[in-house]
Amino acid sequence: MALTGVLRPGFVQLRVLDMPESVDYYTKRIGLHQVTEGPDGRAYLKSADEFDHHSIVLRRAEQAGVDLIAFKVLEEADLDQFERRVVDYGIAVDHVAAGEQPGIGRRIGFTIPSGHRLELYAEADQSDPKPYVHNPHVWSVEPHGMSARRFDHALFYGPNIEQVLDFFVKVLDFRLTERVDMPDGLLAIWLACGMKAHDIAFVRHPEPGKLHHVSFELENWQAVGNAADIITHYDISIDIGPTRHGITRGQTIYFFDPSGNRNEVFAGGYTYYPDNPTRTWDETEVGKGIFYYERKLNDAFLSVVT
Repeated sequence: MALTGVLRPGFVQLRVLDMPESVDYYTKRIGLHQVTEGPDGRAYLKSADEFDHHSIVLRRAEQAGVDLIAFKVLEEADLDQFERRVVDYGIAVDHVAAGEQPGIGRRIGFTIPSGHRLELYAEADQSDPKPYVHNPHVWSVEPHGMSARRFDHALFYGPNIEQVLDFFVKVLDFRLTERVDMPDGLLAIWLACGMKAHDIAFVRHPEPGKLHHVSFELENWQAVGNAADIITHYDISIDIGPTRHGITRGQTIYFFDPSGNRNEVFAGGYTYYPDNPTRTWDETEVGKGIFYYERKLNDAFLSVVT
C-alpha cells in the first residue's frame, strides 16, 4: 500500500516561563486565539484561519525551548506505515494515546539524530474560530495583532545534520528545497513536505534539541510592516528586520516572546514543485542567502537559541 504522505505541519509545543504572560502575548500580539487550557496547565492556541484544534501548545517550564513538533498525516493508516519505516531506519518509536492533547488522536513519536522529538498524527478535531467553508468570507472573526494566518514552520539547531537530511528524505518523503554548503561540510537544510519553500529547517549545531525560531505566516509585506509597528509600540524584543531572505525569498522580521523563544512572521516565498532542483548556497554568498538586503551574517541571529 502506497503512503499518502505527510500532509503538513500540525503543532509545536513550546516551553514558556510565565503562562499568563505568554498566552497574553501570543493572543494579543501574534494574533492567535486560545482554544482551551488542559488540566495540566498547558495552553492550546491557534489562528482563526486554521481548522484543526490547535497549532501552538504552551507548557510552563523553568527553561524556554521546544518539546516537540508534530506533523499531521493524511490518513490514519499512514501512521502504522510510517512507524514501520522509522523502526526499519533504526529509530525507536513510542506511542501517545488519543486525548493526551485535547482534540488530537493517537500519535507516534521518536527522536531524530539532531535530538529533536517529532510526532505524527492523523486525527484532529476542529475548533472555533475557524474559516468559513460555505459562501466563505475572507475571515470569520476580525483579525487582530499581527494577524497570523497559521503556524508555518520551525527552524531547529542540532548535530548530525547529514543524518537528519537522510532520515527526512528516505523515511518521511520530504524534499530538500535549499541547502548551505560550507568548506567544512553541510551547514543548513530546508525541507518541504508540500509546495512551500519549506516546512521545517535545520542548522548544524553542537548542542542537540535546540530551537532557533517558530514562524507564523502573514498575508503580505504590508502585514510584516504592521508587525514591526506592533513590536515597536509594545517594546517587544527585536532580533532583526524587517528584511528579506535570499533563501526561500521570504519577507521577514524576527523577535522574541516573553520567555526568549524567537518568533518569526513572514510573507511571500516561492512555490516549490517536487521536480524542482535543490537551490544551493556556499560560503561566498551565504550572507546574502540569510539576509538578502544586508548581505552579511548576523552573529546574534546565528548563535542565540533556546
